[in-house]
Amino acid sequence: MCIMPRSSRILLPDTAHHIVQRGHNRQAVFLVDCDYDYYLRNLAHFKQELCCKIYAYCLMSNHVHLIINPGEIAENLSMLMKRVAGRQTRYVNWREHRSGTLWEGRFKSSVILSEEYLAACCRYIELNPVRAGIIPNPAGYKWSSYACKISGISDPIIDFPSTYQALGASARERR
Repeated sequence: MCIMPRSSRILLPDTAHHIVQRGHNRQAVFLVDCDYDYYLRNLAHFKQELCCKIYAYCLMSNHVHLIINPGEIAENLSMLMKRVAGRQTRYVNWREHRSGTLWEGRFKSSVILSEEYLAACCRYIELNPVRAGIIPNPAGYKWSSYACKISGISDPIIDFPSTYQALGASARERR
């Protein structure tokens, strides 16, 4: 039997990537509000430390969707994901008095090469709770970037790509 090495992930500098990371066996990774809060605090911290930009996010109970631009150093995207996932695993294991993995293998990454596709991916991510039947209106879901873009609520995680800035001359027009 021949064992093939896993293929390399394609990461490009200064380019947005759609990231999906699922819980092990598709089980919940966020059990209570403090789990979501902890993840978002770490995401904000490491995005700043590694000079990444985050254009959209949505944390579902058993997976996360992110759109990340790693900036000049493409490998910073992997570093960010490794650090956030590792901290979340240690935190949940400590809080739940358990051990073992929290996540299902490596995160999935898709390069976003056009402005139109970036806008479509942001919409897809932020409407995820509606499609899943969790809520009827995405503004009511507090674990996504939707509220920041629609209501103007400050979110230290979110950076606005040029596609969003082009929607209007002012923040109000863009909303």
